[in-house]
Amino acid sequence: MAMCVFACLFLCVDVCVVLSLGVARLLVQHAFVTMWVGGLLRWGLLLLVTCYYPDSPAWMRSFEGFQTVTVHCLLYPAYGTLLWACGRSTVELFWGWQTWQGVSKHFISSSLWSITCCVTCGVTSGEMAIPYYTGKITDWIMKEDEPEAFSNAIKIMSILTIMSAVFEFLCDLIYNITMSLIHTSIQKQVFECVLKQEVAFFDHTSTGEIVSRITTDTNTMSESLSEELNILIWYSMRLLFLYGFMLLLSVRLSIFTVLGLPIIWIIPEFSGRFLQGHSVKVQDSLAKANKVATETFSCMKTVKSFANEDGETERYRMHLEATYALNKVEAAAYTASTWTNSMSNLALKVSILYYGGQLVAGRDVSSGDLVAFVLYELQFSSALEALISYYPHVKKAIGASEKIFEYVDRKPDIPPEGTLAPDALEGHVRFNNVTFAYPSRPGENILKGACLELKPGKITALVGPSDGGKSTIVRLLDRFYHPQSGEILLDGKPLQSYREQYLHEKISVVAQEPMLFARSITENIRYGKEDVTDEEVEAAAKLAHAHKFISDFPKGYDTDTGEKGSKVSGGQRQRIAIARALIRRPQILVLDDATSDLDTESEHMVYQALLRDSSRRTVLLITHRASGAQIAEHVLFLRAGEVVEQGTHDDLVRKNGAYAEFLRQQNTTFHRYTDAEAADLPLA
Repeated sequence: MAMCVFACLFLCVDVCVVLSLGVARLLVQHAFVTMWVGGLLRWGLLLLVTCYYPDSPAWMRSFEGFQTVTVHCLLYPAYGTLLWACGRSTVELFWGWQTWQGVSKHFISSSLWSITCCVTCGVTSGEMAIPYYTGKITDWIMKEDEPEAFSNAIKIMSILTIMSAVFEFLCDLIYNITMSLIHTSIQKQVFECVLKQEVAFFDHTSTGEIVSRITTDTNTMSESLSEELNILIWYSMRLLFLYGFMLLLSVRLSIFTVLGLPIIWIIPEFSGRFLQGHSVKVQDSLAKANKVATETFSCMKTVKSFANEDGETERYRMHLEATYALNKVEAAAYTASTWTNSMSNLALKVSILYYGGQLVAGRDVSSGDLVAFVLYELQFSSALEALISYYPHVKKAIGASEKIFEYVDRKPDIPPEGTLAPDALEGHVRFNNVTFAYPSRPGENILKGACLELKPGKITALVGPSDGGKSTIVRLLDRFYHPQSGEILLDGKPLQSYREQYLHEKISVVAQEPMLFARSITENIRYGKEDVTDEEVEAAAKLAHAHKFISDFPKGYDTDTGEKGSKVSGGQRQRIAIARALIRRPQILVLDDATSDLDTESEHMVYQALLRDSSRRTVLLITHRASGAQIAEHVLFLRAGEVVEQGTHDDLVRKNGAYAEFLRQQNTTFHRYTDAEAADLPLA
């Protein structure tokens, strides 16, 4: 019997210390410090129990016993340190530190936190006194004396009940407001962190996945944690007050109750770990389904033109079925966890009733104290059961948050930002032996020692076949990517030495397929330059030859362009984008085939506007048309990532080289073969 008592005491102390250290890891950022200090503290407490408990086994007090306790306490810290030394991720190993750090940072920053704790203490302390006075009433009924004690107990119970109800209302109100602030703050933080990532991040991460993380995952985490944190705070305070009253009534019954707790705590820990890992799989599967839906809706015209509605529906159904299969496993695991928790709690209650009856028979406690203790124990078990039942939900929320806080903690792969922001910028650009390959295709060089120069106040045309690297030069100039070798100079200084915001204010790029936001035309032209006047917006539209068609709209400049500019034509979209670039008064203007959807007359008028205004800025014109190259003062012919020829349009035509051949191919008319000619053609 003495051996069993020692084993229960040893296990109880060990579990309580482990859980206390788990809470400490949630509050202290330095995980390795808490892990090792906690391990040493655990080792010391267990050695004290072993050495000073009179009935501890002899072998436990020997060197072998000390060695066993040492391995038992320090194995986990050593394992975590080994993982860290090997370069493995140890963040979620330390009790889901990412999630709790991110949530508690916003929670503690709110001034409502202290108010919530105070009100919670008031609620719990008021409710906890009610069973105590119930026991006093029971003693009065059993003894039938002290009539004033009965009335006093009733009065106190009534007052405490009213106070508890009022405090509970205030606590719920304050808590819900606080959690709403937390949800908004986390979602805003994730959105801001995603915007700070480098462009390469968006190349390998789909839009659907990002949207799923920002919306679905943050909602899942916030909704779960808002409920679970409420229960955690509420029932944790209840447990403290309940156990305090239980100790006042009977120390032996209280110790007996605690001895059964390790079994109840161990079961949800194992089930919680499984649910946490499975929750990550569910969120990943859901993100893939959202990716399909987002991609389908954004390309709806293409889907309909190819009559592939059934194909996209089938793709989406397959992803949903995969998510459903994972959800079934998760539901089964959660049900099994809940059932085992309920059975273990039931066994504990029966044991306490039996032992309490023995104490009453031996007159160690009164009948009233036993009634009060049983009421406290029922509430204690209920609170503990609630905490345990929601523990898998907490693990699920931690699993859902892993991807969220991966985005928050991810450091953009961007070189240190420069400090240059001169008041005057000439706009002289030079590429010196630039070699570049996209991060998604590291072995395929798009630019191979490219050398080119853009002179201030000049229009330079960049011409060449598709996949030659023309758009890549624009992306490097806009500092979306960084070359593997060579250098890009702006006014003789490295491009990375300039402040990024300053650089994007001085460089404006208009792509072949510009993106417009689902806002008015005025808001699209004014985008990123909110301080410009309506007169400046109209002037920029006139320069881009867009004022006439905008004025023809019923709502004029207030016309909504639709998602990605779907409510305007391709040519109108390009001219609005050109106006958006011109209103910034950039020192360097890049038109990446930005007039491809314009008719000849509109293109001519846009070029005339550029010629009138080109003396004040550097213009890079990427084009496939001879008309665009003819207005340029300097032409660069780019092929296979190298500048093959350069000079004026007329000089390159007279040279009759690669540029002239490219123009001839552009002007070659389609020839329809006769049946006899077609018969002589080689088969593909």
